[in-house]
Amino acid sequence: MPSVPLPPKESNLFKRILKCYEQKQYKNGLKFCKMILSNPKFAEHGETLAMKGLTLNCLGKKEEAYEFVRKGLRNDVKSHVCWHVYGLLQRSDKKYDEAIKCYRNALKLDKDNLQILRDLSLLQIQMRDLEGYRETRYQLLQLRPTQRASWIGYAIAYHLLKDYDMALKLLEEFRKTQQIPPNKIDYEYSELILYQNQVMREADLFQESLEHIETYEKQICDKLIVEEIKGEMLLKLGRLKEAGEVYRELIERNAENWYYYEGLEKALQPSTLEERLQIYEEVSKRHPRAVSPRRLPLNFVSGEKFRELMDKFLRVNFSKGCPPLFTTLKSLYYNPEKVSTIQELVTGYEASLKTCDLFSTCENGEKEPPTTLLWVRYFLAQHFDKLGQCSLALDYINAAIASTPTLIELFYLKAKIYKHVGNLKEAAKWMDEAQSLDTADRFINSKCAKYMLRANMVKDAEEMCSKFTREGTSAMENLNEMQCMWFQTECAAAYQRLGKYGDALKKCHEVERHFFEITDDQFDFHTYCMRKMTLRAYVDLLRLEDVLRKHAFYFKAARSAIEIYLKLHDNPLTNESKEQEVNSENLSAKELKKMLSKQRRAQKKAKLEEERKHAERERQQKNQKKKRDEEEEETSGPREELVPEKLERVENPLEEAIKFLIPLKNLIGDDIETHLLAFEIYFRKGKFLLMLQSVKRAFAINSNNPWLHECLIKFSKAVSDHSNLPEIVSKVLTQEMQKIFVNKNLESFNEEFLKHNATSIQHQLSGAKMMYFLDKSRQEKAIAVATRLDKNMRDKNVKTLTKVFEALLDGSFGSCHTQCEEYQAACHKLFPFTSAFMPATNEDDSSIASVNHTAINHDLLSNEI
Repeated sequence: MPSVPLPPKESNLFKRILKCYEQKQYKNGLKFCKMILSNPKFAEHGETLAMKGLTLNCLGKKEEAYEFVRKGLRNDVKSHVCWHVYGLLQRSDKKYDEAIKCYRNALKLDKDNLQILRDLSLLQIQMRDLEGYRETRYQLLQLRPTQRASWIGYAIAYHLLKDYDMALKLLEEFRKTQQIPPNKIDYEYSELILYQNQVMREADLFQESLEHIETYEKQICDKLIVEEIKGEMLLKLGRLKEAGEVYRELIERNAENWYYYEGLEKALQPSTLEERLQIYEEVSKRHPRAVSPRRLPLNFVSGEKFRELMDKFLRVNFSKGCPPLFTTLKSLYYNPEKVSTIQELVTGYEASLKTCDLFSTCENGEKEPPTTLLWVRYFLAQHFDKLGQCSLALDYINAAIASTPTLIELFYLKAKIYKHVGNLKEAAKWMDEAQSLDTADRFINSKCAKYMLRANMVKDAEEMCSKFTREGTSAMENLNEMQCMWFQTECAAAYQRLGKYGDALKKCHEVERHFFEITDDQFDFHTYCMRKMTLRAYVDLLRLEDVLRKHAFYFKAARSAIEIYLKLHDNPLTNESKEQEVNSENLSAKELKKMLSKQRRAQKKAKLEEERKHAERERQQKNQKKKRDEEEEETSGPREELVPEKLERVENPLEEAIKFLIPLKNLIGDDIETHLLAFEIYFRKGKFLLMLQSVKRAFAINSNNPWLHECLIKFSKAVSDHSNLPEIVSKVLTQEMQKIFVNKNLESFNEEFLKHNATSIQHQLSGAKMMYFLDKSRQEKAIAVATRLDKNMRDKNVKTLTKVFEALLDGSFGSCHTQCEEYQAACHKLFPFTSAFMPATNEDDSSIASVNHTAINHDLLSNEI
């Protein structure tokens, strides 16, 4: 039933309510609502009730808000205002699909309402409903043909739908309406022209793009991109001579841009190595201080010429004292011949500099300063670390530290070497030493915190970060507020290794929330970018948001969360620890009562101590947190608190794991880990067709992956063990498994896998695991296969050996205490610095079984790229 129209006095009050909402004066708005609703004639006025609900929502009173808005809508279901308000309420709750339905209902009642159309278009682009967005923008263009945003929004809709011709027509029609003199430079007009050109390039209209950029060149602010577009288009059109001139000019402007040299080579098309080198020599003469023209030829020359050029390059950088020299050359280390040459040259320099302060004993010239030897040793330490010769690397870095004990880079590198040999505690110790040399350096502080987290020193890492976080707030809370995801992913991994699954899941969910917030923050740009004409950046933003969860931070958090949920599904947590349960079985009633009483007292004492310790900090945090929560509620309502205890005792861990898996399947389908994690979830859920889909996708990426091999055998065995599958499912599974196993039984399939990968420790480990899985009586043989350490093994490094050691500890081969000790001793001989292979001390109860295998983080022990 429609409400009675408001008389002038109440109508003016209603307008003031709208104004108060727009100006965020919510309490005043509520007063005006009360003034209207207190009149018995208008106590049920739908639009006022709806506006009261919307205002209450902004004050964080969500339940009351829904109550009033729904009541208002019931009282005046034919009011576009009520439907619009209901849509705004749904939007504030992130229920975008529901909000779109409300806006569409509002438009049925008032089809030309600009505000509703604008709000609808924002939601459509946010949800990537591009067809609907195009229709809404068309309506807005018809209603406001003189507004710039109407034309631009409609053109962008066609561009995103890849209808380039229509987008270009609209942009050109709009450009003609702009009264900009040919010689005047206007930033917004310049951006419009560059956006037009971007659409042309995406439509493969290379000739039109070149003509367009040349026509409006003088009116474009960004002169650099004009030249880059010209060079790219000339190359595409085959006008190589002109392209060469453009790239030469670009190199004159910036001689360090590798992309320009690539363009110049494509334009000049050198036929011989000498001609190719000539290009770089000419640039080097004109720009003697530029690094790129001397560095790039090292990628394609070899033999004596490589030695000659590398010798010159190294000498200049060592004399100058260039810390990132190794990083500059690291990409050459795929070539053993070049590595050998570098090693020969630099070890020669070191020997010569020690005796006569010259790069070669045969030379007679100006002596090198003492710092040259320092940087040579610094380089050699990095070189041998890269080659896995950590003892030599430590010798060189220790010699460098002995000569200059105040250089941060030396301690930083020493920590890095210890990290690579698998001694994370020692690595954290040396990184702490590095940061103590300059406590105002945020980079080294962050690195130190990261190394502490990798050594499972979470409290120390938090204290380290607190030097740079806001005072009066805990470091953890402040880092979460700042969306510091490197810290949170490392923290989640540390908690996971420590077995604190609730805390780890809390960090994973915090990262997930950050990605949700980044996606949601697009709302701020849909109108802003059209108003400010930053159209190229806007389209790039939309494309980035579409693949946002491809980011490594999301993948790390999702992988950790999935692994934890799988573990919680396999071993659900109970209210009492397993240790207490085991002990209580062997105690009398009196002893048990005494033990529980003692535990209660200890818990009470610890709790009081914790409360006392944090009381002052909490008082300081209280006001700031309250203020921040109010701000959050104003924009998105109160958020559910993440409680570790609840997270680790979730009812259905597999369903929670799937929530993290879906974005990985949609966006990171080219990573084999995505499909193998999917398999592990579906295997536990008993979803055979989804298991098949996962292994097929993984098989297409890398059929020889060791983890995939384990999944295939588990899958095949599960299929053969389930005789009650529906006929059609059984037929599909048999047909598809036939393609992979090719009439081989599981034992012979596994034996062939082992034979085919006889020199790979990782593959031998997976094959051995499956040998024991298929036949428990072959334990001795399986352990012998997994623990092979002969000379033929090519991946004999800390990472793979730690994986084998972890498998021996976690029961993958049953009980094997003796073999475990023998393998640890053998690994210790190979890698004496690795903490996981060090013999057990008294502190460890002299028992290898006490080693917590979850604390071994083999993924971190491989060299950084």
